[in-house]
Amino acid sequence: MSPLVFLARHGKLILIAGLVAGIALPGVAATLRPWIPEMVALLLFLTAFRIGPSDTIETLDAVARTTRAVLILQLVLPLGFLGLLYLLGQPLSPLSLAVALMLSAPSVTGSANFSILLGHDPAPALRLLILGTALLPLTCIPIFWLMPQFGALGAVLEAAGRLLAVILAAAVLGFALRHWGFRSLGDRGRRATDGLTVIALAVIVVGLMSAVRPTFDRDPALLAFWMAAAFAANFGMQIATFLVLRARGRRAAVPTSIVAGNRNFALFFVALPPESTDALLVFLGCYQVPMYLTPTLLRRLYDTA
Repeated sequence: MSPLVFLARHGKLILIAGLVAGIALPGVAATLRPWIPEMVALLLFLTAFRIGPSDTIETLDAVARTTRAVLILQLVLPLGFLGLLYLLGQPLSPLSLAVALMLSAPSVTGSANFSILLGHDPAPALRLLILGTALLPLTCIPIFWLMPQFGALGAVLEAAGRLLAVILAAAVLGFALRHWGFRSLGDRGRRATDGLTVIALAVIVVGLMSAVRPTFDRDPALLAFWMAAAFAANFGMQIATFLVLRARGRRAAVPTSIVAGNRNFALFFVALPPESTDALLVFLGCYQVPMYLTPTLLRRLYDTA
C-alpha cells in the first residue's frame, strides 16, 4: 500500500491530528497563516483533478438546482436570521454577528473533500462552492444594507472577486490535467489524490487556528463559550439541512448539508473594522473544530442518506 493511499484510508485521523497541531503548536500556526491562500489553491486544484470536469458540470438541471440551493443558503437563511433577531428585539451581539456572517458566506473550499471522506459524491459540493462564490457579490448586497456593521461592501466584493479568481484558476488547471493527462484515473489514483488532499487539509487547519491557543492561555472560559457556539452553528445547520433534504428525498442531501454548516466567512474579515474582528477570529479558529470533525462525528447520521 502506498503512503498516500494509507493516508486516505485514515483521513479522519489525519484531520484530527491537524486540529491538535493547530492548538498545540501556536508558533507553527502563526508561521503557516500567511500561506493559507496558496494552500487553499492547491486543495482546490487537487479536488478539481480528483472529480474531473464531466462529473462536476453534469447537466444544466444540476446547475439550476445548485443556484436555487445557493440562494437559499446565502440569502434566505441570513435574511431569516436577521428578521428573527428584529422580531425578538435582540441587538447584534458579537455572537449574532458571527452567525450572520457564517450564514451569508459561500462554502468552504474543503466541503467536497469532506464529502469524499464520508463516501458521498463530491461534485454537488464543488458546484456549490463555485456558484456560491460567484453569486456572493449579489447575495451579500441586501445583507450589508441591513447590517452596516459588516463594513464596506466594496471591500467584500473585491475579496470575493479574488477568491473566485483563485477558485476558477485552480479548477481549470485541475480539470485540464485530468482531461488531457489522466482521463481514466482509476480507484488507486483517486485514493492517492485523496491522500494528498488530506495532507493539504491538515496543514491548512493549523494556520486557521492561530487565535485558539492564545485565547485558551488568556481566558479558557471565553474559549469554551466560542467553541460551544461554533459547534452549535456548524452542526446545527448541517443536521437541520440534512433532515429536511432527506425527508424530501434529495440525492445531494449529504454534500449540501456539509456546505450548509461549513462556510468561508473569513473572506468578510477584509471589510470588518478591526475592533470587530478579535472575537470573530476566535470563532473562526473554534469553527475549524466541528468542521474537521464532521467526517468523524456526523458519519452515522450521513450514512442514513
